Amino acid sequence: AYRKGAYFANPCFVQIHPTCIPVHGDKQSKLTLMSESLRNDGRIWVPKNLEDAKKLQRGEIKGRDIPEEDRDYYLERRYPAFGNLVPRDVASRAAKERTDAGYGVNNTGLAVFLDFSEAFQRLGRKRVDERYGNLFDMYQEITDVDPHENPMMIFPAIHYTMGGLWVDYELQTSIKGLFALGECNFSDHGANRLGASALMQGLSDGYFVIPYTMQNYLSDQIQVPHIDTKAPEFDAAEKAVQAEIDRIYNIKGDESVDHIHKKLYHIMWDYVGMARNEAGLKKALAMLKDIRKEFNEHVRIPGDKEGLNVELDKAIHLRDFITMGELIAYDALERKESCGGHFREESQTEEGEAKRDDENFMYVACWQYQGSDDVAPTLLKEPLDYQYIKVQVRNYKK
Repeated sequence: AYRKGAYFANPCFVQIHPTCIPVHGDKQSKLTLMSESLRNDGRIWVPKNLEDAKKLQRGEIKGRDIPEEDRDYYLERRYPAFGNLVPRDVASRAAKERTDAGYGVNNTGLAVFLDFSEAFQRLGRKRVDERYGNLFDMYQEITDVDPHENPMMIFPAIHYTMGGLWVDYELQTSIKGLFALGECNFSDHGANRLGASALMQGLSDGYFVIPYTMQNYLSDQIQVPHIDTKAPEFDAAEKAVQAEIDRIYNIKGDESVDHIHKKLYHIMWDYVGMARNEAGLKKALAMLKDIRKEFNEHVRIPGDKEGLNVELDKAIHLRDFITMGELIAYDALERKESCGGHFREESQTEEGEAKRDDENFMYVACWQYQGSDDVAPTLLKEPLDYQYIKVQVRNYKK
């Protein structure tokens, strides 16, 4: 839809899920998301002493070996009013700050503890298991560590983009007659997103909006003649898709889809991840252009083009992922403020908190495709005018 001219809105606002099982090597395709409900009773900490962190990283000690007085419950320390229940973006960046400082608690240094020992003492093991037993079992199945004996280890991972196709109040995109419902549009999130809102967005758009708005578009369509599938536009669309499939399949390079995909992952995580800066975003955009060139010259699709070919399917998605990565980077570079799921290192308070710039960036960023993936998209701005609420910066310290 974006390539056909539908505006893409707010791609830079990316939700980070703070409660994931940490990466343990370079062979994983994704991290496992653990339920955010764990933070209701689990306490998040790292060692106070750097030497203890080094011992954990070397495997010389375990989390249970560190006494209570040597534990830094950093969310409770930094955000006394909310503690471990601060929003996802805040919890994620705080974990990154601690691990960047060297206090990570596993062999990669990319983990913090989520500890239920206090909950076991306060509620009893049986009561805690009634709440989280299935999650404890899942964690132990994946990591071979029993959360009853040692604290869980968690680390943030990319989860969701609040961005999506721009729609008006009738859920119509910038292409007349093309409606976007549910998670594919941008309409319900703004700069941040709450849990379960995916379900909410699908239900609200499907039950309460589109039945009362699409009819406004359809009201005069009865006079439009039936469009036959033999019309030249259908033939042209089919030929264009087939030509793109042929192009990708016939590259016959020397690199697998997964090999190039992994490079894309590292670019996005390292330069367009939880914390961004101007130099890193510009570097990312240059590297993404190189990745597209590498894909177009070196990708290899084994097997037959006809029938089911998983590698060909993955390659078509990877082509789109590169375009999506560039959209996120372009928008993040343009938005020189920190807000919700977008954090610019140049725009933070002395305490390291997000610093908004409502005077200059109170708008929806809409990106328009310019006919080729090799050409930068054009930015269109839709001003935000709040008449019934007071716009204010969030504060989780008091």
